[in-house]
Amino acid sequence: MTRSRPAFLLAALLVSAVLFLAAQSTPPYGVFGYRDFAAEQAQTDQTFLAVPDAKLAGEELKTLTAEPHVAGSPQDYKTAQYVASKFKEAGLDTQIVEYKAWLNTPTETRVQAWDSDGKLLMTGPTPEHIDGKEPFQNNPNVTAIFNGSSPSGDITAQVVYGNYCRPEDYDKLAEIGIDVKGKIVLCRYGGNFRGVKVYIAQQRQAAGVLIYSDPADDGYYRGDPYPKGPWRPATGVQRGSVQYLFKYPGDALTPGIASRPDLPASKLLKPEDAANLPKIPSEPLSYHDAAPILEALGGPDAPREWQGALPFTYHVGPGVKVHLLLKMDYQYQTIWDVTGSIPGTEFPDEWVVAGNHRDAWVYGAVDPNSGTAAMLEAVHGIGVLLQQGWKPKRRIVFCSWDAEEEGLIGSTEWVEDHADQLAHAVAYFNTDVGVSGPNFDAAAVPSLKEFVRDVTKQVPSPKGGAVYDVWKKAQAEEAAHRRGPLEEHTARDVAAIGHDVRIGDLGSGSDYTPFIQHLGVPSTDIGSNGPYGVYHSAFDDYAWFVQNADPTFVYEQEMARVFGLEVLNMADTDILPYDYVTYGREIAAYLEAAQKKAQDAGMTALDFSPAQAAAQKFIQFAEQVKEKQEHPASDASLASLNAELRDVEEDFLSEQGLPGRPWYKHTIYAPGEYTGYAAVVIPGVNEAIDAKDLSRAQAQMTALTDAITRADATLGDIAK
Repeated sequence: MTRSRPAFLLAALLVSAVLFLAAQSTPPYGVFGYRDFAAEQAQTDQTFLAVPDAKLAGEELKTLTAEPHVAGSPQDYKTAQYVASKFKEAGLDTQIVEYKAWLNTPTETRVQAWDSDGKLLMTGPTPEHIDGKEPFQNNPNVTAIFNGSSPSGDITAQVVYGNYCRPEDYDKLAEIGIDVKGKIVLCRYGGNFRGVKVYIAQQRQAAGVLIYSDPADDGYYRGDPYPKGPWRPATGVQRGSVQYLFKYPGDALTPGIASRPDLPASKLLKPEDAANLPKIPSEPLSYHDAAPILEALGGPDAPREWQGALPFTYHVGPGVKVHLLLKMDYQYQTIWDVTGSIPGTEFPDEWVVAGNHRDAWVYGAVDPNSGTAAMLEAVHGIGVLLQQGWKPKRRIVFCSWDAEEEGLIGSTEWVEDHADQLAHAVAYFNTDVGVSGPNFDAAAVPSLKEFVRDVTKQVPSPKGGAVYDVWKKAQAEEAAHRRGPLEEHTARDVAAIGHDVRIGDLGSGSDYTPFIQHLGVPSTDIGSNGPYGVYHSAFDDYAWFVQNADPTFVYEQEMARVFGLEVLNMADTDILPYDYVTYGREIAAYLEAAQKKAQDAGMTALDFSPAQAAAQKFIQFAEQVKEKQEHPASDASLASLNAELRDVEEDFLSEQGLPGRPWYKHTIYAPGEYTGYAAVVIPGVNEAIDAKDLSRAQAQMTALTDAITRADATLGDIAK
């Protein structure tokens, strides 16, 4: 598209302003890692920033969300072709890469409930609908209401209400005399990953699980439901995968192996042997369908904190009998990743990978295609630089992942397929729910948190100032309303260094997982958030997005700029901009918090001193390395310096992996076995403390200390 003269004039003025700032500011304008962040680099950044276009992002989003496009469907393949065309248009070397995935498709789903007198209470699941006010709800391709990875089942049993179905909720049920064995457990969304709800129910010998969206969590209790507002309407359902993602993500039958179309059958697990596939059936419900069940339950009152927003007192049961019938057709289906790459000129083996998934449970306007549209505009900006003769120092690979919703399948298979090349990858940048509102946020490994801050200082916010400034102000306002002593805060808060913008830790639930937690590739995840009650429903469509998330697509433009500038700067820095001082301080804070937890649990015999000594040595060496990053010896030494800097993150991997889930190899970050999405820091140690297993805790402390010691050795070599 031809740019107008006013747009180019504005871009020129912006460049002039930035060049002035580059000349005047101390330290130099830009991100850490450049030997001489010259005016030329500032101009490259500003040329890029002028390109991502809000209107084009809106057009791309409208195209991507024109039809439901669940993974493996013909409509999903059409979106792959569309993304590939955009990559090619920008000048990227583009491929559509096929993998196969063991996926379930429902042929019949039915939930029926009767009260204690045999009266029929409900038959569902009720199709999602808003009478006469939603243009897309009647599309025949709207995905059925089901859970990915659920087995088939035909069971009739009494219902027990289990709140969020966390371990402590099941313990509370046992305390008040409710046994879930052989029952169907009714869980509300929230508190943990839906797959964890099923996992714990399976451990407690429940027969099946129903998961519903309570209006207290994302419905009318939060504000006006759609179409008047952004929150979940009565029939809105949160579909989703219940794969045991915390065991391993990706294709269920090929853990650790890329599921390529030519993979021989002898390499496949039998479905019954796949550790990440549930053994009991589960089904999602709207609160429209769950309400009659909840209202008719007898037994003791639910604890007050278990009360949702439906207009009656919740009980834990029994008193309602449910027939759950699920017929699932499991088959290997083809999925399509799209990759677009640009070769590097100086460090060609150092890859900078950036990705977003494309498949959706239905239309997926927010999740994930707001991220896809932002990525396409970032690619658009990179393409303009290529046309002007710019070439990156490092190889850039943009990726559009498929089948993320079913269990991070497209990204995991690609990572397992390219493990050798990714041993040299210097970063993976992720976005998923790119825009659901105006509030920017990010998560990252500690070594890249300052990098994210630096990037956001360069990007203008629609609210005025830089993204960083708006982000920092929003966090300060949030902190002003926070109550409770410091010890009640999360490990992330405790580990925050100084008073800068707080950046979260990486758990799971999106495509950074295989990069950081399986291969040790430093990663970030960014998004812009707001009130969002239609997650994984048919109402997450273009109409909802324009009404509630980003009517003029200016936050799409913002996300494209941040995402693209992450890629551009990581590809062009002379020295990798890792901040290991912050990493070391965060590890030390994690150890301090874990030690207090161990003492509170009575595990005083657990010796933290070797790990703490290793963490202090890490900080000492990291401070010396920071000096060397700022003043490298010579151009000739840059390649070897960067290779050693990259090795530090990989040092944190344990070859044995975590107990019971060896696919997860990172000793500092992993998704929690009983949280699923949320990060557990120093997971081997912390989860052993939670289980009050001293022997396991001691073994995991040794593995953690060994990992930190390996990193110490690498940093020590760099510091010499």
